[in-house]
Amino acid sequence: MAKLLQELLQYRPQTRLLNTVYFSSRRHNLKLIVIIIIVIALKIWLQSYGGGGGHFNDHQYNNNAQKNYQPDWKSLDSRPLPSWYDEAKVGIFIHWGVFSVPSFDSEWFWWHWKGLHWAKDENFMRRNYRPGFSYTDFAPSLTAELFNADAWAQMIEKSGAKYVVFTTKHHEGWTNYKSNVSWNWNSVDNGPHRDLTGNAMYGCNFNLVAGSLQQKPEVAKAIRRTNITLGLYHSLYEWFNPMYLSDKKNGFKTNKFIKDVLWPELYYVVNQFKPDLLWSDGDWEAPDTYWESKKFLAWLYNDSPVRKTVVTNDRWGRGTMCHHGGYYTCKDRFDPGVLQKHKWENAMSLDVTSWGFDRTSGLSNYLPIENLTEILVRTVSCGGNILINVGPTSDGRILPIFEERLLQLGSWLKINGDGIYSSKPWRVQNDSVTEDVWYTKRQDTVYAFLLKWPDNNMLALTDPKLTPKTSVKLLGYEGDISFKVYSQPNNGLQLDLGN
Repeated sequence: MAKLLQELLQYRPQTRLLNTVYFSSRRHNLKLIVIIIIVIALKIWLQSYGGGGGHFNDHQYNNNAQKNYQPDWKSLDSRPLPSWYDEAKVGIFIHWGVFSVPSFDSEWFWWHWKGLHWAKDENFMRRNYRPGFSYTDFAPSLTAELFNADAWAQMIEKSGAKYVVFTTKHHEGWTNYKSNVSWNWNSVDNGPHRDLTGNAMYGCNFNLVAGSLQQKPEVAKAIRRTNITLGLYHSLYEWFNPMYLSDKKNGFKTNKFIKDVLWPELYYVVNQFKPDLLWSDGDWEAPDTYWESKKFLAWLYNDSPVRKTVVTNDRWGRGTMCHHGGYYTCKDRFDPGVLQKHKWENAMSLDVTSWGFDRTSGLSNYLPIENLTEILVRTVSCGGNILINVGPTSDGRILPIFEERLLQLGSWLKINGDGIYSSKPWRVQNDSVTEDVWYTKRQDTVYAFLLKWPDNNMLALTDPKLTPKTSVKLLGYEGDISFKVYSQPNNGLQLDLGN
């Protein structure tokens, strides 16, 4: 430790302080949330960071990396993670499907109603729909008549997100594109009669003119002018597909569903839409050998049109989550609060009870912006990305409360994004003494995020080391912040925020 401190004195750390003002609807006054960012000489902190820190630097894609991956986990897991993903930090998740029509309970409504026979879902149907009404009868009401791809893209761009993950198929089996293996259970043959995946992500908005489809090129231009990276969600299993249920009944020793449905769909999605992120889900009932995941991933990494840029998650078969794949999700809303050795993602929803649009959600179900930024800071500090979910309505609108949160997030990132984008975990994630302080680093700067304003305006940061060249800045504020040596444990900094 003494040697480390002696080396630290040779470098010139710079400290930056982030400040954001929010309006609190609870107290009807201005609420101050401060985020502090501290950057210290990169060479020293990488030495002290240990095994966990080296992972993110080593896991970058380059043209000299291995290109021929074998269909086994040892080989597939050795593939470097394309660097764009770790640099992006913030993504938007979009859950949209037939479940958006009943918009009751959650996107799992069909399973809760017909699979688990939950009383609240059965009562909902009994009260509101005719006898014999089936889940497939909801599909024509997925009209998407107010869907505007240009507006979606602009909203996502204004949120500060760098990538989006759009649902092509959830566990209900409905595809938001023309599927040749899901006849009349897709968005072209039924419902809106539009390729929603193409429209949503590529701006290919169409009008029906004289019996033919005519593209509106201005929407395509608007989408492609953004810097948003395309990701697609695709469920492996389907709750009520007869072929899947037959394979399941046979103990997954047969694979008719794989050959006739899953593989044709996965290959089509990759070849047609060329996503740079493939978000797999619905894998937990069967092992990866049934899904033939390793074979598919070898093709994806070796021969697909996105082989150099594509990023994958860890949901490829029972037991693979948090162990195999590109980055780890481990579980929904994974938020460990400590540094992870492998790149990971916190997939979470602004509506804390549902991923799809739920008409019954009240105001208390939606995360306030203060909570969202706190989760974001903690996630990034511990080496993760955050994927923030919104659920559009059946007619294609993103609710004003979702829009408000995304625009608030964008305003916050405009000021504080320097400590988020392309940042790395620092040698400590949160301050050793002062609560609610989280750290990141970017190049030669360390950023400290303060989530609570100190009562006496004096803030102690006990982990940064003071040198004669140390300076402190508040992002969004031009002046310097006065400080002195903090004489308590660790000999850090004491900042005077009174001015």
